[in-house]
Amino acid sequence: MISIRVNGEALQIAADSTVENLIAQLKLNSKFLAVELNRRVVPRAEHGRTRLAADDQVEIVTLVGGG
Repeated sequence: MISIRVNGEALQIAADSTVENLIAQLKLNSKFLAVELNRRVVPRAEHGRTRLAADDQVEIVTLVGGG
């Protein structure tokens, strides 16, 4: 297990996790969110191959529609 920060909160995840794994663990729909890893936007096409490391800073923004 490694420790990362997601939206400012500490989280323990498996050492070999990807952004895609994190999104699944958090039960989020990747279609409606944007991910930033250490202040760099991670394109959706790269979620499955972008590995997370100890002390990474992840920001996840969900998109909300309506009016």
